Amino acid sequence: MQPQFDKVELPKKNTSYKTARIISTLFVPPTLTLFSFSLLGLQFEHSLDNKMLVIGSAFIFTFFLPVVFFVIMLKKKKIINQDAEMKEERTIPFLFGLSLLLIGYFFLRSYNIQPLTLAFWFCYISNMAAIIFINKIWKISIHALGIAAPLAMFLFIGSWIAYPILFLLFLVGWSRIKLKCHTFAQVIAGALFGFLSTYLQLYLFLK
Repeated sequence: MQPQFDKVELPKKNTSYKTARIISTLFVPPTLTLFSFSLLGLQFEHSLDNKMLVIGSAFIFTFFLPVVFFVIMLKKKKIINQDAEMKEERTIPFLFGLSLLLIGYFFLRSYNIQPLTLAFWFCYISNMAAIIFINKIWKISIHALGIAAPLAMFLFIGSWIAYPILFLLFLVGWSRIKLKCHTFAQVIAGALFGFLSTYLQLYLFLK
């Protein structure tokens, strides 16, 4: 007679966890980057060609190619999961992203693109370069940083869009902590670094 074992049920993910997962997935850094540059292009570029150049460049260099590259690494198991929980796994995607940002920057510079757009794009280059070094020793929250940078830019130009983005920053920060992808300190550090670095650079470049 075989021994009887009680059936063990795995803990179910509650509603707050599922909500955090949805928020974290929807508002990955490329989402806010594409959104921000699209608005900059539509609002500040004078010609239709330049509007399309900015939006198209943002889509290709900051959204489509980085996402595709990340998915490929995920499929090849070079990254453990969609949260890239191990900081060592983030170096290659960061370097790839930095390369794309550099290409996009020099591409846009060859056209008569507005200084604000170029300055904001350069902020992403310098921020990414700093993140690569920070990531060697500490897993700072890129989700928080990716929202705080647009927040700084929209506050800098005095746009009302900064206020819903500020609310979004709190939501995304909560989601990353809820999913146990980051500690509170890592989320705060990402938000502060993204905001202060971007705002200061925009001030120096444009004022």
